[in-house]
Amino acid sequence: MTKLKQMSIFAHIVEEGSVSAAALKLDLSKSVISQHLKALEQELGVTLIKRTTRRQNLTQTGEAFYQSCKEINSIAKGAWESAQNSQIEPTGRIRITAPNALMDTLVVPVIADLMKKHPKVKPELVSDDQPLNLQKHDIDLAVRVGRSQDSNLKQKRIGEFRDVFCCAPSIRQKDLYDLPYIANSWQGRYIQHTFESQSGKTKVYEKEADCFTNSFHSCLALVRSGAGVGIIPDFYLAHIEPELVPMLPNMQLPQNPVYVLNPFSNSTPLAVDLCITALEERLRNRLA
Repeated sequence: MTKLKQMSIFAHIVEEGSVSAAALKLDLSKSVISQHLKALEQELGVTLIKRTTRRQNLTQTGEAFYQSCKEINSIAKGAWESAQNSQIEPTGRIRITAPNALMDTLVVPVIADLMKKHPKVKPELVSDDQPLNLQKHDIDLAVRVGRSQDSNLKQKRIGEFRDVFCCAPSIRQKDLYDLPYIANSWQGRYIQHTFESQSGKTKVYEKEADCFTNSFHSCLALVRSGAGVGIIPDFYLAHIEPELVPMLPNMQLPQNPVYVLNPFSNSTPLAVDLCITALEERLRNRLA
């Protein structure tokens, strides 16, 4: 690292025309610049610059060495500018995970809009109803229901939704406890829901699940077919009614908070920031 720094300083000395001018350019003292040049020449065992009180000239070796040093500075400058420009125009890969229901209705429309506005962004979407480890799966942004206990992740609440206890219209008149319960695997085997009416009256539903699936879409398809009852997010139900209807239309379940998580401890990439803002806005507008 010291050698690279000395080579960079040497290129600046040549380009600025003197040690003094290079010191001014780099905001370093003249003595520091001189020490780096002296150390570089001693390490190489050659003279790079012939200096007098009035001027400096490169030796033949110094001229050849300068060309390489100039390339190092050019590469470093290009890398620096590229990193900074990524915060002006979003570019590159962004890997996002979300539960299936939120991926379909929340994330996909946001990403489609982002791709139209910023064609250099390369999204990778991972739908999974189970929360993925962000480091293990190289995730840049995760959308989750409920707050994560992982203190190493940055997280922000972007909104909320309600699950709706649903069934197919053909079985709506049947007794609630006579109908099989279709559960997503994250719910567990023993189901308990507490409903509340606008007047404050509560109702508790308790039942052992009759059918398990590890996919929201499988759960949705089973409930749609009339195989039983299950919970569907309100924003998703709004797009498929009257195929499914609320089993208890005058009562509702508690709000589910939605969070976004990312593993970036310092500056968040621009593409991730843009996604978070758009996801929050879309959820605030109830995914219209």
